[in-house]
Amino acid sequence: MKAVLDECVDWRLARDIIGHDVKTARQMGWTTIKNGELLALAGEQFEVFVTVDRNLSFLISYPIAVIVLRAKTNRLADLKPLAPKLVAAIGSARTGVVEFIDAD
Repeated sequence: MKAVLDECVDWRLARDIIGHDVKTARQMGWTTIKNGELLALAGEQFEVFVTVDRNLSFLISYPIAVIVLRAKTNRLADLKPLAPKLVAAIGSARTGVVEFIDAD
C-alpha cells in the first residue's frame, strides 16, 4: 500500500514501516497544506494517511484511509513501538475509515 506520513509524525518512523511504499508530507512538498486540503491531495496519490493529529478524526469525509497514532508524544521513541501495529493496519486500511492505534 502507498502511505504518507503527516508532517507531525517523525519521518524516521518510515524506516519501520516495512512492506509499504511510504513517503512523508515534507518529501511531497505539502508542509504548508492544512487538514482537509491535505487529505484530499493525499487521497489522489496515496491509500493511507498516517498522523498523530487527533483532530483529523472529526473531518466528515475522507478520500483516503486515516490512521491516527496515539502515543505519549510524537517523538520517535514513543511512536516506534507502534510500528508493528501500524504495518498491519496499513495493510488492511479502508478508504474513508479512521483507525486509531494506541500505545500499550
